[in-house]
Amino acid sequence: MKLEAQWIVGFVDGEGCFHIGISKNPGLKLGIQVLPEFTVVQHKRDIQILHALKTHFGCGVVRTNHGDRMAYRVRDRKHLTERIVTFFMRHQLKSKKRQDFDKFRRVLRMMEAGEHLTAEGLGQIREIAAQMNR
Repeated sequence: MKLEAQWIVGFVDGEGCFHIGISKNPGLKLGIQVLPEFTVVQHKRDIQILHALKTHFGCGVVRTNHGDRMAYRVRDRKHLTERIVTFFMRHQLKSKKRQDFDKFRRVLRMMEAGEHLTAEGLGQIREIAAQMNR
C-alpha cells in the first residue's frame, strides 16, 4: 500500500502523537532520560496502515500497544530528526497537533545540542513536555 503525503498528514493529525517521555535512569549523569517518540496507534484490523507508514518512512517498528491495539513507533533520534521531522516540515500538520510537533522538534534540537545533559536544559525540556498532548 502506497501512501500519499497529504493522506499521511491528515491521518497523523487525527491518530498520531509526538511525545517526550522523561524517566528515571540511575545510570545516567543526571539520573533522568529523555525519550522522544512518534507514535500512531490503530486497532489490529488496520495493521496494514501501520506497516505502510513504516515502509514510507523507512524506520520504526510495528508492535502490540495494548490488547487489540497496534502501534507504529519511531524512537531513534536520528530517524526522528532526519525522517519524521523532515517530512512534517515539508508537509505541515493542519490541526493543533502542529503545536505539539513544534515543541517536539524544539526538544530534539535541544538534545542535539546536548542540553538534555544539563540540569537547566532538562528543566526546560520538562516544561515543554508538560505542555504537550493536552
